[in-house]
Amino acid sequence: MTSSNNLIIGQSGGATAVINASLVGAVEAALADGRIGGIYGMLYGVQGLLKEDLIDLRRQPVDVWARLLNTPSAALGTCRYKLAEGDPERVIGILRRYDIHYLLYMGGNDSADTTHRLAQAAQQVGYDLRAISVPKTIDNDLPITDHCPGYGSAARFIAIDTIDSTMNTKSIPWHYPVKVIETMGRDAGWLTASSALGKHSEDDAPHILLVPEHPFNAQRFLQQVEEVYRRVGYVIVVTAESIRDEKGQALGEVGQVGQDAFQHPLLSGAAQQLVELVKRELQLRARCEKPGDLQRMASNAISKTDRDEAYLVGKMGIQALLQGEHDKMVTLLRNNEPAYHCTTGLADLSTVANVQRLMPDEYLDASKTMVTRAFYDYALPLIGAPLPEYPVLEKIRISR
Repeated sequence: MTSSNNLIIGQSGGATAVINASLVGAVEAALADGRIGGIYGMLYGVQGLLKEDLIDLRRQPVDVWARLLNTPSAALGTCRYKLAEGDPERVIGILRRYDIHYLLYMGGNDSADTTHRLAQAAQQVGYDLRAISVPKTIDNDLPITDHCPGYGSAARFIAIDTIDSTMNTKSIPWHYPVKVIETMGRDAGWLTASSALGKHSEDDAPHILLVPEHPFNAQRFLQQVEEVYRRVGYVIVVTAESIRDEKGQALGEVGQVGQDAFQHPLLSGAAQQLVELVKRELQLRARCEKPGDLQRMASNAISKTDRDEAYLVGKMGIQALLQGEHDKMVTLLRNNEPAYHCTTGLADLSTVANVQRLMPDEYLDASKTMVTRAFYDYALPLIGAPLPEYPVLEKIRISR
């Protein structure tokens, strides 16, 4: 390392409710250590770095870090940019020009790939760089880490949204007796599954979960809808945006609006297709709801556990850099004794980049359309405070 030891930090991918907590954890750790010189921020991730669009994080207002701790979205700005041929070498040239030897990049699968490629590029040209990835994704699909910062708050939002939306359906069940809620999550069903965290009995919503890990069967789905409708009087379905039929066709491809820079399909329309199916085949009124960006970054659903762990991985990312670690991702390691808490570890980025972790079968029941007790045990500690439980009036009718 040179005497300057300058650090640069970037945020990437979909913003979350707690990615700024990771930024705060990293900056506060860097400010507290005399071995780090300049502390720079990439505006809009690696895309901004390529334009040399950098800001000085040492010269921010004193109170900004405490305020950012509970601020949603990405304060530095983010991007969904896939490094093109020659980009890694250009980045190394820019880092050399600013005498930057520490790089911390926050994001999900694709951001881990970006960090890994920059680490490799530096090694190939003999540039003294330490690069660490800090995990972040509401999809919860990064391998090796127990879970991903961002997921706990998004899961909390989806669980509460499902509870509250169901309250509306229960108030007038004949108006739209079938409701389909569509969640994000890419190819993994973690977010969809979180909608069941407020479910206490078979008749509580959601009644049917559709996750991308298992193919959608229209006939079986219609049978389930009909059975629940007869028993309960209304049906709440929660589907992942990326579910596919038994031929591998994504239901949401009907509403596909293109691809992102990493060639991931931008799907929209799975819930609407299910609504049309129910109306056509069962002659039941149905509607769909899409929480959209709110599920990623709603500040009113921040899980304190999630926020604290996001801060922790940012802080430990700096510690890893200072300890000489390189080309690694910070991981969360679960401990359940004496009470739930996490420590951190490190994983080689070569084992993380472009690898997805899907929901294991043990978290789904035999029908593959509802979660098991094991999933509750896994996910409930991540969402923080208990979910709301609303009272129900006793139907003590007046005699006529």
